[in-house]
Amino acid sequence: MTARTDENVESVRRLLTEDRRTTLQMIADHLNIGKETVRQIVTKELGKRKICMRFVPHALTIEQKQEYVAYCQDLLLMGQDECLWENIITGVGTWCFAYNPATKQQSAEWVGQNSPKPKKLRFQKSRVKTMLIVFFDAEGIIHREFVPEGQKVNAEFYVGVLDRLLKRIRRVRMAKFQSSEWFLLHDNTPSHNTAIVKKFW
Repeated sequence: MTARTDENVESVRRLLTEDRRTTLQMIADHLNIGKETVRQIVTKELGKRKICMRFVPHALTIEQKQEYVAYCQDLLLMGQDECLWENIITGVGTWCFAYNPATKQQSAEWVGQNSPKPKKLRFQKSRVKTMLIVFFDAEGIIHREFVPEGQKVNAEFYVGVLDRLLKRIRRVRMAKFQSSEWFLLHDNTPSHNTAIVKKFW
C-alpha cells in the first residue's frame, strides 16, 4: 500500500503509454517496487486489462474499408430479391491440414477421485496440407472434393471438377439443373479463366 503513491501511479501510466506490451515484472524492475503492487496499480488504479491481439490477414487502408462498405451495401440492396441468392452456386478452394490435434476438452477422461490428472503433449498441427474445393448454394453444400496429393489445380483438372459438379447438381438440385436461371460464381484465378474452362461452361 505504501508503494501505491500518486507518483508511482503516474510512472506506471507513463510506462504503459510508451509500451503497451511491457510486462508487470519489467515495470516493477524499472520502478524498484513489487510486482503485486504494479498489478494493483495497473488493474485497480488505472483500470487496465491485458488481452491478446486478434490476427487479421492484412491491414486495410481507409479507402479499401470504404470500398468494402460500399460493396456490402450494394449486396444488401441486391439481396432484397431473394431469387438472386437462390440462383447462385459459388465455389471456393482452401488449404486444410491433414489432421488437427485433439483439444484439451476433446481429450478429457473420466478418472477416479485419487487418480492423477491426465497429461497431454502439445503437438503442432500437421504440416501436411491438402486443397479442398467446395461448391454450395443457399441451401447448403452441393459438391466437395479434395485435390489429390501432387495434383496441380490447372485448367484440365478444373474442367473435371466442373463436370463432377454438374453431375452432382443434376442429382441433388434437379429443379435448379433443369432451369437455366442459375449461374456459377467463382474467383478469377488463372485456371478458372482459361479457354478450355470457358468452353466447357
